[in-house]
Amino acid sequence: MDMQPVPENASPLSGLFAEAWQRISTRMKSEVGEVEYRTWLRQITLGPLDGDEITLFLPTRFLRDWVRGQYGDRLSALWSAEIPSVRRVELQVFRPAEEGAASAAGEAAPAAETSGPSAAVERPVPERALPDRSSDPRHDLSAPLDPRFTFDSFVVGKPNEFAYACARRVAEKPASPGFNPLFLYGGVGLGKTHLMHAIGAQLTGEGRNSVAYMSAEKFMYRFIGAIRTQSTMEFKEQLRSVDVLMIDDLQFLIGKDNTQEEFFHTFNALVDAGRQIIVSADKSPSDLSGLEDRLRTRLGCGMVADIHATTFELRISILEAKAQASGVTVPAKVLEFLAHKITGNVRELEGALNRLIAHANLFGRPVTLESTHDVLHDILKAHDRRVTIEEIQKKVAEHWNIRLTDMSSARRARAVARPRQVAMYLAKQLTSRSLPEIGRKFGNRDHTTVMHAVSRVAELMERDAAFAEDVELMRRMLES
Repeated sequence: MDMQPVPENASPLSGLFAEAWQRISTRMKSEVGEVEYRTWLRQITLGPLDGDEITLFLPTRFLRDWVRGQYGDRLSALWSAEIPSVRRVELQVFRPAEEGAASAAGEAAPAAETSGPSAAVERPVPERALPDRSSDPRHDLSAPLDPRFTFDSFVVGKPNEFAYACARRVAEKPASPGFNPLFLYGGVGLGKTHLMHAIGAQLTGEGRNSVAYMSAEKFMYRFIGAIRTQSTMEFKEQLRSVDVLMIDDLQFLIGKDNTQEEFFHTFNALVDAGRQIIVSADKSPSDLSGLEDRLRTRLGCGMVADIHATTFELRISILEAKAQASGVTVPAKVLEFLAHKITGNVRELEGALNRLIAHANLFGRPVTLESTHDVLHDILKAHDRRVTIEEIQKKVAEHWNIRLTDMSSARRARAVARPRQVAMYLAKQLTSRSLPEIGRKFGNRDHTTVMHAVSRVAELMERDAAFAEDVELMRRMLES
């Protein structure tokens, strides 16, 4: 981990603490994986010790809040394990001193931003100081871009390949003819915001463009605030001085006529000046009833790209990429189960996998179908639905590669009889049908035949772990 020298006012044991921090950072890197470590934890620097509290510095409030929420408890546990006298970890933002405010002799920097009364005053760490952009009137205009959302981390499949290609084109050549504005639309959690952040990351990373990204809600509140403070001209000048303006969730402006009018004029001013506009919404421009006709027409005159609902193959690809980046081994059957179970929202899909990975890291236990069911019980319960015997027969027949008619035939060959028994077992587990009713669905078999099938499958599951895992996977897939 990139570390800076411990401040001069730190504890006399600073050398010991630096060694402990090196071990902790190495441990965190192994637990969260290389990609996540580089994204969130590499910029932490070691601060002073104050009683039983150690301070860690981060360069931005966004990073501070994220690390505190995602890794704060784990960092505290690792510090206490390394040095029992450290009972609390304080995460603070290091704000660089104003030019000339701190001398080479080590005068104190301005106080750090903090959310707690016990926070210590931070000392200068020049190597980690962020550039002072307070003189730039656009500095507080844009919401922060999430460093996780890049083109490299976006998994491409048929449902999103067109939108991805359009986003790459705009990132490479802003304001290209036919691509201004770029309008991305699709359901919740399908990748619209990811692509917008990826465009912003590439454009700002090249250092050639000023980018303003905000939600439509923030646009409205900034506009209302400008009216209230009689600074609308300053607001207009800030917006119209950027090279790229990105507005997320435009549907929020529906019914807000004054804000729509201001956005319309800003839109025209930027496009006429050869600046790029990127907008996202949950519907296409023509379907956004409630927007002014002139605005809908302007939004539809550029490139409109939709993102369809994910396919099973795309969900598997997303999960595989996420699991690989985490460094945690997630069995293929678990990934398949999640891809079958959570179908509508990529954010929820990734959140479920993140929870499994965190559970594995925190408790040192392997990820299995059983642990998946325990850890994600609330998510899985929300996706529960009624299962029919016909669905069970069809899925089991497909899985064991037999004909659907074999489920009710008189054939007793093991290749047919075993899947039929599994289907009876699952019918008993997943439906409320009685044994006689189940028997009638399997070629008018007697209820005692169903009882024998259920007990036989249960017995085999106890003796054969691979068979048990197959049956369990089949059950999870049917419940999805």
